[in-house]
This record gives sequence, structure tokens and C-alpha cells, in this order.
Amino acid sequence: MIQTIYLIIFIYFLVGGIGIYFINRNKDFQEARKSYTKFITYFFIINILFFSITINPVIFRILSAFIIAAGFFELFRLYHKDKYKHTRFFLLALTVFSIFSIGFFLFSGLNKELILYSFLILSIFDSFSQITGQLWGSTKIFPNISPGKTTEGLGGGTIVAILSGLLLQKLTAGSSIEALFLATGVVIFAFAGDISASFYKRKYNVKDYSNLIPGHGGFLDRFDSLIAGGGWVAFYIYVLNF
Repeated sequence: MIQTIYLIIFIYFLVGGIGIYFINRNKDFQEARKSYTKFITYFFIINILFFSITINPVIFRILSAFIIAAGFFELFRLYHKDKYKHTRFFLLALTVFSIFSIGFFLFSGLNKELILYSFLILSIFDSFSQITGQLWGSTKIFPNISPGKTTEGLGGGTIVAILSGLLLQKLTAGSSIEALFLATGVVIFAFAGDISASFYKRKYNVKDYSNLIPGHGGFLDRFDSLIAGGGWVAFYIYVLNF
């Protein structure tokens, strides 16, 4: 089962790689290089998280704690860098992030099949939203908050993620309706987490949280959707699904 799932992921990455090629073929060298660096780094991140979940979930829980700690660091970093301005906004953002971080850490302790299912939906949504958005996106959703987000990208990522959720339904040990509801919630919260993280950056007038991950704008830039989506899954399991 795990081998089949990894094969599906690898095929998705091949499709994504083809999409990245078409996106970058007419761009200048530096811009294309940055895009390829981001794609390759993302490939390694996905592999690290995938195998940490499937081989020993304890490793994933440790990585989750590290991601949360890095997220708090980056929030404080921007607040400090802007000389402690917008304190009320910062405290509100810190409260929201703390709530989702608790949910995300609880999520990291669930059974590995459910963690893997949620992680795959998140990763597929995130990657295909970017690829379809860059290939066909023209209608910006929040141009002043996240200029790269388009209706076409959101739609493309959502469709591929939901269909993949039905394909991977067995991991949830539930019905098709339950899998669909869970996957839809993951997509909604992943998108909300992404937009929220972008809004925080705009408030402090920066493009990136940090340069700690090559090709990405920091840990929150890379894992915002995972934290929010994981928090939703924990809420679904502990509150809605008893």
C-alpha cells in the first residue's frame, strides 16, 4: 500500500515537473533557477515528511514540534524587525497561531494512515494550486495580500486534491462521504492558513519570513497550510468525530 502511494506521489511530481518546465521555459535564467530550486527543495521536504510518517511517526511528531517552534520564531522575528509595531495585531496573530499549533501537534499524534492521508491532500493541493495558477491563472483572488493566488490555481488545486482524496479513501477507514468531508476541510483550512500567513507578511511589509529554506520564504511560508490543515484534522477527530 505504501509503495503504491509513493508511486502516485512520484507520478504527481513528474507531472508537476513537466508543468514547471513549461512555466519556466520563457523566463530569464535567474527567475527560472529560483523556481527550479523551490521545486527541488519541495521534493526533498515532501520525501522527508512522507518517510517520517510511514517509517516512524515519532519522527514526524518531532519534526512537527520543530516546525511549530520555527513558526513562532519567524512571527517574533518580523515583529522585532519592525521595531515592535502593530502589537495588537501581533498578539492576535500569535493567539491564532498558538491555537492551530496545538491542533497541529495533536494531529501529529494521530494514527499514521490518517496523518498520511491529510498530508498527501495538503501537498497535492499546495503544489497543483501553484502549478495550475502559474500555467493558466489570470483572476487574482487577493491581489493586495497574495498576488500569486488566482481563482484558476485555487480551482485546479482543489479539484486534483479532492479527487486524490477519494482515490486514497482507504487510508481514512471511513466512507467516501467522510473522506470527501475531511479532504474538503483540509483544502479550506490549508488555503486559509496560506492567506493568513501572507497577510501577516504584508502587515510587516516583507516578502519572506526568512531565508532558512532554499527557494522558499521561510518555514511559515512552506508549512502554513500544513499547520492549519493539520489543526482542522485534529478538530475533526477530537470534536466532530468523537
